[in-house]
Parts: sequence; C-alpha cells; structure tokens
Amino acid sequence: MSGISSLDLNLLPRHVAIIMDGNGRWAQKRRQPRLFGHRAGAESVRNIVETCREIGIEYLTLYAFSSENWRRPVQEVTGLMSILKKYLELEIPRMQKNDIRLISIGDRQRLPDAVRDSLVRGIQATSANSKLTLNLALSYGSRDEIVRAVRRISTLCMQGDMSVEQISDQTIAENLDTCLMPDPDLLIRTGGEARLSNFLLWQLSYAEIYFTDTMWPDFRKEVFLQALSDYQSRERRFGRTGDQLHSQ
Repeated sequence: MSGISSLDLNLLPRHVAIIMDGNGRWAQKRRQPRLFGHRAGAESVRNIVETCREIGIEYLTLYAFSSENWRRPVQEVTGLMSILKKYLELEIPRMQKNDIRLISIGDRQRLPDAVRDSLVRGIQATSANSKLTLNLALSYGSRDEIVRAVRRISTLCMQGDMSVEQISDQTIAENLDTCLMPDPDLLIRTGGEARLSNFLLWQLSYAEIYFTDTMWPDFRKEVFLQALSDYQSRERRFGRTGDQLHSQ
C-alpha cells in the first residue's frame, strides 16, 4: 500500500479532479436504498478533502451533481440536495479552521433556494482562505459551460470589445467557470466506469486519468494515495517526446 512517505511531495498534482461514482451501486450491494450510499459518500468527501489539505494539494474539484442528474427520480434528487445542504452546514466551520476555500461551478440557479443559500454563505465565509481550494461542481455540465463561454465571447465581439481574430484558447479558458483555477493535472474516476460523463471536457485535455473499481464510499486516504503514486510514475510530455524532456 502506498503511503505519504512513498510520495514525492514536490511532484504532487496541483489540481485533482474526481468523478465520485458508485454510491448507488455500493448501497444496492448492501441491500440498502441509494441514498444510504450517498450519505456514506459524504464521509469519503471529508476524508479526501482532509488528505488534500494534509499533503499540500492546492485545488480539488469534485463532480458532486451533474446537469444530467436532475433526470433522476425526484425522491433521490431531493435526498441528494438534503445531504448536500447538511454537508455544507457541517463542514464550513471545519473549512474555516483548516484554511480551506470553497467555490463552485455549474448552474447554481437550478439548486433549491435553501441549498443555494448555504452554498453562497460558505463561499463568502471561506473566501479569504488559501491552503486548499475545494471546488464543487453542482448542476454542472461541461457542454453547458462551453456554451456559456461562447455566448460571453460572442457578446464581446458584437459589442466591439473583441475581434474574431483575437479569440484564442486562452480567451475560451478565461470565460469558463474554472477561469480562476489551473487545469486539472489528474482526473480520478471511481466505481469501475471509464468515461468522462460531460465533466471538464476542455480542462482535462492534458490531464492524467486514473480509473479505479473502488466505489466512492470506499475511496479513502490509502486508495487516494495509490492514485497519486500512479500519477507520479507517469511521464507528462504534452506532445513532446521523452528524449526532448530528458534533454532539458
């Protein structure tokens, strides 16, 4: 098993993104309702946030609720929103104590008023914190995000504030929800599935990807450290050859 001592803390990913998959299946295997798994998954969130803070990762983005998740049964969506609200209310004091900043991406207006209010209060209360930025992707879909960015850029062009020739990849990045963060270095998906599920499609262009069969409620510190160890074993070339990197 990998531990912190086996990692090079100078070569950690600056930004880790996680698709937290498997809560429902984890619960069903135990003959429990799906919400039982989601509640257990909230404990994994706490554990991984604490681990990131402990070892010095700067940004953690969690795919907490996708734009497509609104299609789930009403009872499950209502339960998920209740779990989210409770998590925010319990964890904001802990974030304050541990110097963790909370932010979010996605269509916040679709969230229930009580959840949105708790989220906004948490974001405001932790805005000056700097050791770890916890980014919750809520009511988030990457294609929706890109459409919003295109609309913003189109408006700038129509208003004469920018020409079409000035549009670059940086222009698009600056108009995405994640404009204040670096792109993820590492994407982890739990639960045995191997797809992106409309998550950070632009931002993950050069991320290392780690798939694990471990269901999210079982994804705790040791499994996370294994993923980081695997990341550190890879050579990130960004289109160059290995010889080019080693000659620098």
